[in-house]
Amino acid sequence: MSGEKHMVNIRVPATSANLGPGFDSLGLALTLHDDVEAELTGPGVEVTVEGEGAGELDLGEGHLIVKAMRKAFDRMGMKQPEGIRLRCRNRIPHARGLGSSSAAICAGILAARALGTGELSDDEVFALATEMEGHPDNVAPCLAGGLTIAWTHQGGSPRMVKLVPDARIRPVVLVPATRLSTEAARGLLPKDVPHKDASFNAGRAALLIAALTQRPERGLLLAATEDRLHQDYRAPAMRASADLVERLRAVGVPAVVSGAGPTILAFSTSDSQDLIAPEVGNDWHIQLLDVDPDGATVQVPETR
Repeated sequence: MSGEKHMVNIRVPATSANLGPGFDSLGLALTLHDDVEAELTGPGVEVTVEGEGAGELDLGEGHLIVKAMRKAFDRMGMKQPEGIRLRCRNRIPHARGLGSSSAAICAGILAARALGTGELSDDEVFALATEMEGHPDNVAPCLAGGLTIAWTHQGGSPRMVKLVPDARIRPVVLVPATRLSTEAARGLLPKDVPHKDASFNAGRAALLIAALTQRPERGLLLAATEDRLHQDYRAPAMRASADLVERLRAVGVPAVVSGAGPTILAFSTSDSQDLIAPEVGNDWHIQLLDVDPDGATVQVPETR
């Protein structure tokens, strides 16, 4: 691969999906990031991990970023490189509902595109990331940033629309020590739901778009984040999270389960910031974040 780029730096944001009523469709990029340095090397795979997942993750071919890179190289019709070296600085908690797997998948695909010799359009990156993740609601904001609406187009290809949230929106994530896999959380969902609940969520999801982009008032956000499709069904697997959501909402804080949980996402408004901490207690890590407007970024270091 003489003369080609051999190293790239990727930054990918944490994401919160669903946002209450927008099950499998709405997502928000957050200012909490993983940084990945990817390099094409001699034979073999070498992965180092700092921060979240250190001492737990596979440090070879089984690492999710490596898998994503391999799939992207194949999708571009490239011969696989002799070796890959990754240095991962992880800040996104794993198995907490903040899109850690989506971040790894997006990082791997973008790294392969930057380092490879083939072509992969933005739509193809999104499609491959969705294929690997299984649904588009986390990968869409991870790639695009901001607030995204994702859906599956005719023929099965994913699509997204990016919106700009009102500047007053301040996401707060409440992260517990416990973990919950997306697969376990999805396993609790029923195959069918009452028509009235589907209608309820459709109205709330539409209202949420208006609240997040135009009128981020606490009362409107509280109504807009109501859900009847997934949170109650998943509550037995994360009782502490369900109870905290209920307490926060009871005092007027717009709070939802982030993704599949067990992290909680709350929207902090000027008249609700002081209401959150008293309800949380010591078993949760509270992080006041912003909306990441840009999504994943790619930087190729200058060669000396």
